[in-house]
Amino acid sequence: MFTVSYSIDIMDTNPTKMTFDTLDEAHDWIHQEVARRVDYAVQHSPYTMSETDIQDLEANEYALVSLTDGVVTEFMCI
Repeated sequence: MFTVSYSIDIMDTNPTKMTFDTLDEAHDWIHQEVARRVDYAVQHSPYTMSETDIQDLEANEYALVSLTDGVVTEFMCI
């Protein structure tokens, strides 16, 4: 089981959390959601965005994503 957390920004205390059965499903959702958010930002920007601007925006979006494999590791002090 894989869990994806996707924040709106770096200060988001309640990110969107999605759970997937396979890593491929998790990756597909991440790429689709990043593309959707970047497309929205580009379409609603009052300025013309260069390819570099779009790549920077995409990199910022990927930085907001966290992917975990659902394995919880607990440490015990003995």
